[in-house]
Amino acid sequence: MTTKQIFAKGISILFHPLIIPTLGFLLLMNSGFYFSLVSFEIKKYILLIVILSTFLLPIISILLLAMNPRFNAKMEKSTDRVLPLLFSSIYYFIGYYFLGKAPIYPIYKIFLISTVIIIILLMLISMKWKISNHMAAIGGLIGAVLALSFRLGMNSSMLLGCLILVAGIVGSSRLILKKHNSLQIYAGFFLGFAVNYLVMMFI
Repeated sequence: MTTKQIFAKGISILFHPLIIPTLGFLLLMNSGFYFSLVSFEIKKYILLIVILSTFLLPIISILLLAMNPRFNAKMEKSTDRVLPLLFSSIYYFIGYYFLGKAPIYPIYKIFLISTVIIIILLMLISMKWKISNHMAAIGGLIGAVLALSFRLGMNSSMLLGCLILVAGIVGSSRLILKKHNSLQIYAGFFLGFAVNYLVMMFI
């Protein structure tokens, strides 16, 4: 493996789709948005639910699936991703359910349910075609931040610039590793961006 490929592998792990939701919630709670006014105790509750439902439980499911010799843990074929995405959509929805019990701004729940929609669409597409989950995740985060910026009339140009740069690096990394072609990269980004932007902007 070349130095370039090692770097690309590191970027793919650092900005894995299962990590992006937690990053999104952290940005939401610690940015200039008024959502940052949520109490520390509520923030801890939110993060616990988000980490469990969007990261730990999906990871555990993938590890359990990997014990089956029929399952390709590298998920090189699009159909290999269907079952993990199905489990993830269920866990994300459970997270949405528990967030609904907390006295928090509705936008947190909307952000999670819009992510569920993205996962379901990725799962359906993956039955026939390999689309980039990495780009759907970072695209969704950019769409959410842009929508909130418009709705709240806030200038998030610096944050958006950084996220767009990250998206470019992630997309390039997936191409270097030959996990996707350019069309799959752009399709993933557009899907995530469009769903999160529309949901966060108009709901």
